[in-house]
Amino acid sequence: MRYANKAVLVTGAGHGIGRAIARHLAREGARVAIVEIDDDRGLETAKLIAEDGGGAHFVHADITNVDAVEAAFAEVIARFGGLDMLVNNAAYSGPGDYAQMRADKWVHEIDINLNGTYHCTAAAVAHMQEKRAGVIVNLSSVNGLRYFGNPAYSAAKAAIINLTQSIASEYGKYGIRCNAVCPGSVRTDAVSWQQRLKRDPKVFEKLARWYPLGRVADPEDVARAVAFLGSDDASYITGVALPVDGGLTAGMNVMIEELVLE
Repeated sequence: MRYANKAVLVTGAGHGIGRAIARHLAREGARVAIVEIDDDRGLETAKLIAEDGGGAHFVHADITNVDAVEAAFAEVIARFGGLDMLVNNAAYSGPGDYAQMRADKWVHEIDINLNGTYHCTAAAVAHMQEKRAGVIVNLSSVNGLRYFGNPAYSAAKAAIINLTQSIASEYGKYGIRCNAVCPGSVRTDAVSWQQRLKRDPKVFEKLARWYPLGRVADPEDVARAVAFLGSDDASYITGVALPVDGGLTAGMNVMIEELVLE
C-alpha cells in the first residue's frame, strides 16, 4: 500500500495503459482522479476501481484546452484535499509516415501528446510547488528514444523527455520529482491495434521477435513501472526516461542474428 492516502490524477485513464495505471495505483491505496475526454470509458474505469474496493473520481476534460485542464485540477484538488501525483498518460497516434503527414494532423498530434502534457504539468506544478512536494510521471515512448514510425507522435514523445528533464531540474528544489517511462509495443484495446489485428491476427507474435524478452508488453507492465517511479521507493530518482520495452532499445537482436547467420 505505497499509495495509502495519496491523491493521484491520471489522464486518459479510460482504457488501455491509463486504465491499468489507475487501477494499479488504486489497488495500492491511492484515491484516483480519472481525467478523460470519453465519458463512458472514464466512468467505466471509475466503476472498475470501485468494484475493486478503491476510491475513484471521474472528471471530463479535454487536455488540449487550458481552461478545461485548470477547472479539472481545481475540482480534483478540492475533492481530494490536494494532489500528490500526476500521471500524464493521455496520448494519440495517427497513421501514416512523414510523406503522408499534413499540417493539420501534425498540429493535432502535437497538441494532444505534448501540449496536453504541458497544460496538465503546469496545473500540477502550481499546486505542488506551494506545498513543496509532489511527483509527476510522464508517458513518453521508445519512439521518443529512437524512430519507429509515426513522426508527429515520435517528435512529441521525444519532447516529453526533455520536458521531464526541465521540470526535474527546475522544480527539484520544491520537492517535486518528475520522471518518464518509455514503453515499447503494448497489447491494448486501442483502435489502432484492433485494426492491425484485423489485418493480421498474428501481429503481436510477429512483433515479439524484435523484443529480447520475447513478448509484447501488457498494460500492467507499464503500470508497475509508473507505480515504482511515483513511490517513495524512487525518492532519489528524478529526470530519468526509463525504457519499459523488453530490451527493444538495448539492441536489434533480430538484425544481429541475421547478420551472424549471413
